[in-house]
Amino acid sequence: MSSNSGEIWTLLLAPFFGLPIPLLPIHILWINLVTDGLPGLAFSAEPAERGVMQRPPRPPDESIFAHGMWQHILWVGLFVGALSIGTQAWAWARGVEYWQTMVFTVLTVSQLFHSLAVRSERESLFSIGLTSNPAMLGAVLLTLALQLMVIYVPAFNPIFHTRPLPLPELLACLGLSALVLVAVEIEKWLVRRGRLYAS
Repeated sequence: MSSNSGEIWTLLLAPFFGLPIPLLPIHILWINLVTDGLPGLAFSAEPAERGVMQRPPRPPDESIFAHGMWQHILWVGLFVGALSIGTQAWAWARGVEYWQTMVFTVLTVSQLFHSLAVRSERESLFSIGLTSNPAMLGAVLLTLALQLMVIYVPAFNPIFHTRPLPLPELLACLGLSALVLVAVEIEKWLVRRGRLYAS
């Protein structure tokens, strides 16, 4: 929900900044297919968190949005939307013809980084390890490869209305998307120290 809301904020807010609609329907379908598909299945292979059996049970009437969940959904969605709109504004102002491909890529890859970041509610990704869930790592890498395919394989360009990105722009998209992982890691660091969200 967090990452998907980023698409909604991007589509909703971009016109208010004088920007064209940033995504086509096929982009939205593709993003939802690849980011909710393989990574979603890979979550089923996630090992149990350390100390999970020592935690008190949650009340049966507790909302699924408790413990900061609704705040996480809101701020991550807005953050992803801001990254996407910022990318669009930068590229549009410079008149680059591949601005839509950049927005498309930032939205897709940022959701992959978010999938890695939320493998644990509290523990850092660097603490649990990238390879502790090989299925998730494989799903993210495969999804990234599919995204690069629709950008760089000429046969897919007319279907997805994409254009090949120069290497600096591709790296910029990847770097901006990685900020989602950094931001969620900071959130979890604050949670572990009791400075964010009530238990």
